[in-house]
Amino acid sequence: GWNDTINTTIINFNNEKIQITWATRELFPNENVSFFYTFNEGKHKVWKSCTTYLLDQDYNSGCLFKTEGPTLAISIRNSNGSEELFSKNLKSDFYIKPNRPENVTFLWKENAVTVSCNKPERGEMCLRLELQYKSKFDKEWQSRTSKCCSVGEQGFDPRKCYSFRVRLRRRVPHCNVVNYSSDWEAETFWMNGMLLDSCDEDTTSQSNTVIVLSCLLAVFLMMLILLILLCKGQRVQMSVLPAIPDPKYLFADLFNDHNGNLQEWLDKNDHVVLQTKLEYEEPDSITEAESQQEDGKNGDKQGPPEKIFTFSGAAENNDGKAAEIACLKPTSNTMASFSGFHILRNDDTYVML
Repeated sequence: GWNDTINTTIINFNNEKIQITWATRELFPNENVSFFYTFNEGKHKVWKSCTTYLLDQDYNSGCLFKTEGPTLAISIRNSNGSEELFSKNLKSDFYIKPNRPENVTFLWKENAVTVSCNKPERGEMCLRLELQYKSKFDKEWQSRTSKCCSVGEQGFDPRKCYSFRVRLRRRVPHCNVVNYSSDWEAETFWMNGMLLDSCDEDTTSQSNTVIVLSCLLAVFLMMLILLILLCKGQRVQMSVLPAIPDPKYLFADLFNDHNGNLQEWLDKNDHVVLQTKLEYEEPDSITEAESQQEDGKNGDKQGPPEKIFTFSGAAENNDGKAAEIACLKPTSNTMASFSGFHILRNDDTYVML
């Protein structure tokens, strides 16, 4: 009944070494058993005792030995080997665990990658190459399997960093009775076809980019706010303290053409002032002004010329009598002299240069 109750674990490492283990603490709690094996077939078997035991708290729990053929017979006996406690015949080829893939290469072409490895010396038809990958945004690995020894996948985002790992698997049940796979090859990190030390570099570079962009945006917003405050400040200043006009812009020809010589500027612009005054007078006033100019010509023969400017608000009346009265010299008028000019003004008028 021992053969039905004892469970063993058999691993044939790449058809080079075999490891067989059993639960010694549960099966043989008070006895340290011994192990024997043979690759010979038939009745005349030559048993070999285990030379490399695996221990579990100083008790023999397994044996490691060299693979010498496709068939294997094992026997677990008592401590001195006189009594057999368990025996089993098996095909060692059905328990093969392959080695890691060797010389793994990655071939990138745009968003597709092809992973290849060296072909093993034997058992190529029983092997499959498995590729697993995930980005930093994925929680689980995505898997792709192909026959040995090349596998390809596409649809990779060049802006993401991916982790890759590969391993070899034995076909079940065609080649193995146990689904054994090799250990994973060292994990590699890729981004846009470039090999990286880790995906943390990508995270660091992205965080640095975000920091730089945030700083630039903050500076731009500060400049915009300062510009808005400056414009509003100028408007407030202009409303509270209006700017005083510079007279040199109102009398540009006085300063530019006459170098500030007021007498020269007045002599040159005398006819302009008179012409402007006449253009804005009404027809009756224009007739009156012409008669006054004729009287002035007659008076040139009698005495020195005087230039008199008369300002009157009575020119708005259309009848002749009112215009005649307006041309008379009012009693409240005063005469102002400036550089040879005589200006007649009353209380209701003012003169601005």
